[in-house]
Amino acid sequence: MKTLFSLILAFAGLTTFSALADERRLLPVKPSAEWKQECGACHLAFPPRLLPAESWRKMMGSLDQHFGTDASLSPRENREITDFLVKNAASRWRSPTAPSRITETAHFLHEHDEIAAAVWKRAVIKSPSNCAACHPAADHGDFNEHRVRIPR
Repeated sequence: MKTLFSLILAFAGLTTFSALADERRLLPVKPSAEWKQECGACHLAFPPRLLPAESWRKMMGSLDQHFGTDASLSPRENREITDFLVKNAASRWRSPTAPSRITETAHFLHEHDEIAAAVWKRAVIKSPSNCAACHPAADHGDFNEHRVRIPR
């Protein structure tokens, strides 16, 4: 009986670990080349799992006013990228709202709560949305805090 209980605990632990690993893998197995090229031309092509589907739909529906810039795409490009983002969006979203910015999400705020406002203003970082300034593998969807390098 003790062995059966140990096996059940071990399996539960592996299942939990596996679920955590899946949630931490921010980029889908097959990223969209169109998304990487178009979104990555101006900023980090943010991993779809950082926002819920509704946020991506709203964002892609207003690219003519994309954070002060006209980032309009052809209808085909817009549809392809929107489909990719929505299909790979965060599946477990706890907030009732669909934020417009990743930096406004509870997860982002929790993960960055120890960073002083002055750090964000450093010339190398400039903005909380410049993930690659501190996360060297951000373009690969890797935001592991053990690899963070905060520029001086």
